[in-house]
Amino acid sequence: MSEQASLTRPAVPANLYGARVHSVTHYTDKLFAFTCERPAGLRFRSGEFVMIGLMVGEKPLLRAYSIASPAWDDLLAFYSIKAPDGPLTSRLQNIQPGDEILIGRKPTGTLVLDALLPGRRLFLLSTGTGIAPFASLIREPETYERYDEVILTHTCRTDRELDYGREVVVAALADPLVGEEARPKLRHVTTLTREPHPLSGRITTLIDSGELFHSLGVPAFDTDHDRVMICGSVPMLNDVKALALRAGFVEGANSEPGSFVIERAFAS
Repeated sequence: MSEQASLTRPAVPANLYGARVHSVTHYTDKLFAFTCERPAGLRFRSGEFVMIGLMVGEKPLLRAYSIASPAWDDLLAFYSIKAPDGPLTSRLQNIQPGDEILIGRKPTGTLVLDALLPGRRLFLLSTGTGIAPFASLIREPETYERYDEVILTHTCRTDRELDYGREVVVAALADPLVGEEARPKLRHVTTLTREPHPLSGRITTLIDSGELFHSLGVPAFDTDHDRVMICGSVPMLNDVKALALRAGFVEGANSEPGSFVIERAFAS
């Protein structure tokens, strides 16, 4: 970058970090992931989200994104849709290694282990890019300290949209820090809604019919021992939350742990 360009570049606002993009991977024409350097002062819990964005003119354009890397990682990872008309994603999808993005200074969220009561089996139910916070949690050592079994479900429309989830699961199983604990405990279930697949249909239908549990060879939801995290589209969040409440689960929060949690910021 020339000296003149650096002089005219808008300054990063004081309430944000500037972070250099490390890598970018495009999975489909609608999905991509990227990593960036982790600002030295940024602290978060695995499963939390943070505001990220770009400078547009003289102002920052920000949106909430779940952090897809665990709290101990040196890089931050994110998984995003590409919305051609989206104010941020229409620009964000064009980032390249070396570009600068903006990172908020105050991560937060309810998809964290501390928002759940102790249990034996953890269900991580996701659709689309809702798998991002769970990509963080399946590489978090505390997840396997707290639970005997971790079941990650990922529902998408087409098989190519499952690729990111497959990659993060492989990475978790091979991770030097958590792989030994993850291999006997982590189970990955994929379902599709628009293409043939061994398990097809919306996750709500598969839970309601019992097909999800039958495919896993496990009992249906047990509110005494099972804990559930839910992340996906607003309709999915509402529908699965309704199923959880009907089954007798109690919604948790940072201030009062329960037996299931959703990311409330994405449900509003």
